[in-house]
Amino acid sequence: MLRRDLAAWWASPPGRYLLQWEQQRFDAAVANLFGYHALQLGLPELDALATNRMPHRWLALPEPLAAQPAPDTAPLPAALAASAGFERPVALITHAAALPFAAQSLDLVLLPHTLELSADPHAVLREVERVLVPEGRVVIAGLNPASLWGLRQCAGQWAERWGLTPPASDHLFVPETGDWIAPWRLRDWLRLLGLEIESTQTGAYRWPAHTAHWLERGAWLDQCGPRLWRVLGAAYFVVAVKRVRGMHLLGPAWKPRRALGPLPVAVARHTSPRTPEASQKTPSE
Repeated sequence: MLRRDLAAWWASPPGRYLLQWEQQRFDAAVANLFGYHALQLGLPELDALATNRMPHRWLALPEPLAAQPAPDTAPLPAALAASAGFERPVALITHAAALPFAAQSLDLVLLPHTLELSADPHAVLREVERVLVPEGRVVIAGLNPASLWGLRQCAGQWAERWGLTPPASDHLFVPETGDWIAPWRLRDWLRLLGLEIESTQTGAYRWPAHTAHWLERGAWLDQCGPRLWRVLGAAYFVVAVKRVRGMHLLGPAWKPRRALGPLPVAVARHTSPRTPEASQKTPSE
């Protein structure tokens, strides 16, 4: 039921708004990453590997995918319809903390909101670190609890906990997805696993509105947010690289020779052997 609720939310106006922002981030982050094997784990509604050029790219899900979206949801926009999860082939269904890959076998792993849906997100990160090759990258997208969306979600959770809302009411802004992991908490986890953060972005600053009309009314927040309250975006985007101690990338074995100007060239002089007759002649002859 959770998968169906999330599919309905991703097709709603705030879900489409967030997908569009994250699609742009993923397209820019993975376009110039090279290797052989790339894995997207979760969120089939997003084609996070669309611009990547690795020869082997897979979509894996931590749970079975419903055959059809909820009948009461609106279709995805044209820009996202081609990458909708119900039209993309799923390579495998696996537990996020037990990936069926050998150690150091993947060059790129994408986790779009995968940690929020996991019962043990730290175990998922440990598994990702295991399957990544040295200098491999993991790209993570998550919801920020320190944001307007996070406050709205927290208020709904407290209302449910204290019995202030009926059980069937739409009191949560996002369907229950577990704990939202704060960016600073994720940073500590990555550091403990030897994953060095390469870049961090925060975005989606509009207020938590369910309708497209009120979301558009908050478009000005996307212009002011990066300058005034950068860390308070509804979503964050992190790129981390696996560092291995004692490993150094070697450059080419040859080095271009510096130009030193023209060098002297030895020329062999050919001399004919002197005959005895020539040595006995005198200048008067």
